[in-house]
Amino acid sequence: MRLLSLMGFGLALVLAGPGHATSRIKDVTVVQGIRDNQLVGYGLVIGLAGTGDSLRTSAFTEVSMRSMLQRMGIGLGDTAIQSKNVAAVVVTATLPPFVTQGTRIDATVSSLGDATSLGGGTLVMTPLVAANGEAFAVAQGSVTINGFKAQGKATTVTQGIPTTGRVPNGAIVERDHEADINSIPEFTLQLQNPDFSTAEEIADQINLYAQRRFGAAIAEVKDFRSVRVKRPDSIIASRLMAELGQLKVEVDAPARIVVDERSGTIVMGENVRISPVAISIGSLTVKITEDVIVSQPLPRSDGKTVTAPSTEIQIAQPDDPVAILRGPTLEKLVQGLNRMGLKPPEITSILQSIKSAGALQAELVVQ
Repeated sequence: MRLLSLMGFGLALVLAGPGHATSRIKDVTVVQGIRDNQLVGYGLVIGLAGTGDSLRTSAFTEVSMRSMLQRMGIGLGDTAIQSKNVAAVVVTATLPPFVTQGTRIDATVSSLGDATSLGGGTLVMTPLVAANGEAFAVAQGSVTINGFKAQGKATTVTQGIPTTGRVPNGAIVERDHEADINSIPEFTLQLQNPDFSTAEEIADQINLYAQRRFGAAIAEVKDFRSVRVKRPDSIIASRLMAELGQLKVEVDAPARIVVDERSGTIVMGENVRISPVAISIGSLTVKITEDVIVSQPLPRSDGKTVTAPSTEIQIAQPDDPVAILRGPTLEKLVQGLNRMGLKPPEITSILQSIKSAGALQAELVVQ
């Protein structure tokens, strides 16, 4: 990676180097079906130092508190609850593949009501369910946050997000999430960056290896994002995945420009090309000044003092040159934009205009 230029107040990173990078198959693909699962739950964080939900505005928090206490054998009846030490939260977690009962995973808690901070609180036992409604884990434990909020009568200081926290290793898996993959007859490798050239390269490298190892080709391209692999009878699937994952392939990247307007970062791929194009940036400035003119009558006359509006319009248009960009390569394109003394917002606008004119031979992604 080479840092070619600093554009104005923003940073433009250019990844310059070979057009094709060599990577392991395991780094550019994933096995279809082997994935994480999302879990979610609703619970209460207790023990807050007066930073919890206001029960008058967060009615669901009071209902949850009453329900929890009733399950514990404590009936409140119509007694009003005035506590500010409890907050209703949504608990989320990611269930990795092939986990077994008793495995601990991290959980994230996010406030639902008007609590100001979850710092120092404890998450009460909360079931975590999957998309099918079945509970796979239970979360409980102390909440840690990265932000804080300090409030006085006239000033409030907030750093980070104090209403979101984590419970490290706070969720325990209660159901096995195992699968027997060793006996499957075939599996599919999905490309993380779909591309026909890369898919064909992966299939070719696998077949070259399989010819030496098993005496037959075992891979074929399904489409630009997936490669099907048939498992020989002499090897189990997990072993085959491990061996194929170490094979190296040349990954082809599409021509793409990514622009982050918030930070002014511009990232361009090595394969970006631009046709010769002329660019002129207009800087017409129109300044309008409003004033009032007062007219006084002559002494000892019957005249009256009157006022009249006065408008002054100034138009300035510097002699802006018309720049011609001849950028058959990425480096020349960046150098041409730099010579014009442009800032990242202006470069973004120019790239969008060049794309609309059909002269930019790349995908433009603006974030």
